[in-house]
Order: sequence, then structure tokens, then C-alpha cells
Amino acid sequence: MVELFALQPLFCYAAITLFGLIVGSFVNVVILRLPRMMEAEWRASAAEILGQPATADDTVRVNLSRPRSCCGNCGTPIRAIHNIPVLSFVFLRGRCAACGTAISWQYPAIEIASAAMALLVALHFGPTPFMVMALLFSWCLLALAMIDWHTQLLPDALSLPLLWLGLLISLGHNAGFALVDPATAIIGAAAGYLVLWLVFQVFLLVTGKEGMGYGDFKLLAVIGAWLGWQTLPMVLLMASLAGAVVGGALMASGQLARGKPMPFGPWLAIAGWLTLIAGDTIMDGYLTVSGLR
Repeated sequence: MVELFALQPLFCYAAITLFGLIVGSFVNVVILRLPRMMEAEWRASAAEILGQPATADDTVRVNLSRPRSCCGNCGTPIRAIHNIPVLSFVFLRGRCAACGTAISWQYPAIEIASAAMALLVALHFGPTPFMVMALLFSWCLLALAMIDWHTQLLPDALSLPLLWLGLLISLGHNAGFALVDPATAIIGAAAGYLVLWLVFQVFLLVTGKEGMGYGDFKLLAVIGAWLGWQTLPMVLLMASLAGAVVGGALMASGQLARGKPMPFGPWLAIAGWLTLIAGDTIMDGYLTVSGLR
């Protein structure tokens, strides 16, 4: 891989970007279907506990590969030619080919974001074993951020495997498979979980309300396992500032009612990814602006 990057760098970066578009199409499927799969599983478990029969909707098995993708309005299966990332959206002018219903801009936006993240990761890390790991980390963060934004859920089906993978690849730190060594990853995972758990408990004690969900604890643990405990203050600061700014803007515009919860996971995911790509640059800029350097 190193030799191919050296001989044909433009081809390699173009191929990674194209692959990012394709993965982005799958990320859209995960964002849409994983919460539905979770809800169906919860209903089935509740029905079993209560001794009730499963509902008609829950007898239809939905997973990440079946049934085929279809229009949410008319139910027409989407043809392969209409499922090409970004291009199909452009050619169809953002409309269903069967019924003409508008297609959400989220689909091409996620595909473009996935491709851009892939290109930036490849440019930053180059042809290294960790580049492959960082691509997976990036796409999972993208899926988690969007799922939490829409549903205020951070699925364990994504968070926990990503946490364990971050801890496992730290064993290959010396071989270039991870950014941090095992001790740093373990402390990062524990510290990431505990710091938000403590904030949760203090907020609950003071206000009697739950300020965030347990999924946020796990997501910060993931970031700590992948990037190390040293990055957690910067991740929390960026996430908190972004959440405060966006939340304030939404309340000012009337799109978010006062007292209505806003998910914190998207800001943690964005802050974690920015730290992955430009953590040193961000820290240097902060120290320079603050006069500490």
C-alpha cells in the first residue's frame, strides 16, 4: 500500500474518496434502520415479558440488508441505478422516480460528509495501519452523531464494539495500529465514562433532572480509548461550546423550546473527530490566542 501511495497518490486519494461515498450510502442505511431495529427489539422483549403476542409490524424482520430500500412515501423499491451516491440524487432532482416525493437532503449530505472525512483522514495519516482504523472510527462517529440528533439514542450496537476495538488496537500501538498505548487507552476509556457520569450525578442531585443519557458516557469513553485521556478536556470544551452556541441559536429562533433536551452526542462526535484530525493544531492555536505560549 505504501508503494502504491508513493507511485499513484492522486489515484489512491480519489479511490478512498469514492469508497467514502459508497460507505456514506451505507451509513445512511444505518442511521435510518438501526433505531427501528432497536425499537422492534424493545417491543418484542416487552411483549414477551407481558405474555402478549408480537405486533404485525414486529413480525417483519428489518435489518441493515433487508428489506430492500424503498421510497418512504409510495413504498416503491429503489432501483440500483437510482441508488448511486450523490449522482442519483442529482439526476432525479431530489425526487422519487416513482411518485415524485422530495428526497431528504440528508442522504447526499451524509455521503459527501463521509467522502470528505475519508479524504481528510487519508491526507492526515497517509498509508498507515491506523489510517484504516481511523476511517472506521470516523464513519461510526458520523452514524452515532446523526442517530442521536434524530432520536436522542446512541446505540450500544455501535458504541460498545467501537470502544472494545479502540482498546484492542492499542495493543498494536508500536506497530502503528493506534495513536495511544494500552495504558493510555484504558485510562482514557475509564476517565471518559466517569467524568460525564459524575456530571450527570451532580446535575441530578442539584436539579432533580437527568441532564444527559448513559450513551453520552459511553461515547466519551470511546473517544478516550481511541485518542487517550489527555484529549478529553479539549473534546469536552469544544463539545460544550458547540452545543451551547447551537442550542442558544435554536432557542432564539424558536426551533427549540426552553427546557426541551438537545442531544449532546453529536457535539461529542464532532469534537472527537476534529481532535483526531487536528487536535495538535487546535491546541496550539488555543495556547497562542490565550497567551499561554
